[in-house]
Amino acid sequence: MSKRLRLVARTALFSALIYVLSWITASLPNVNLVFFVIFAAGFLWGAAVGVTVGVIGMGLWTTFNPYGPALPPIMVAQLIGASAGGVIGAWFHSWYLPGCNRWVLAVKLALAAVACTVLYYLPVNAADAWLFRPFWPRFLTGLGWMGISLVSNVIVFPLLFRTIEYLYARERACR
Repeated sequence: MSKRLRLVARTALFSALIYVLSWITASLPNVNLVFFVIFAAGFLWGAAVGVTVGVIGMGLWTTFNPYGPALPPIMVAQLIGASAGGVIGAWFHSWYLPGCNRWVLAVKLALAAVACTVLYYLPVNAADAWLFRPFWPRFLTGLGWMGISLVSNVIVFPLLFRTIEYLYARERACR
């Protein structure tokens, strides 16, 4: 299989994974593995693929979810925020050192999780507060809900990073 076709298949698979994982975690408020999947796509295949996975996967979820589709301004904010995770994954890959101290890696991954979460929720909360006013009380309440995602992502990123390392080793073997 050509490298380009393999990349298209992986992009489609990770986008579908976002949609499926969102369904699985729909009953858990603001706990979602989506951020990690988008980050992983950016880490493994670069910013363009990470952004594409984030936009397609989040586009599917925000359109076809059990609570109904998001309003257009919120949908756009979700797509922008989700795509940031792919850029952060690619950036993280550029300064990742295999074999580094696990505690140092865990701290770096926690910081990447914070960046992915904040860059997603800031535009989403701003769009939500702009639509459903009053702006500041609504925005600040949204930041409280962001805290749940922040804690879960700070746990998930270091916990599941070995999966990315495994996939990265497999990708290098396929070249």
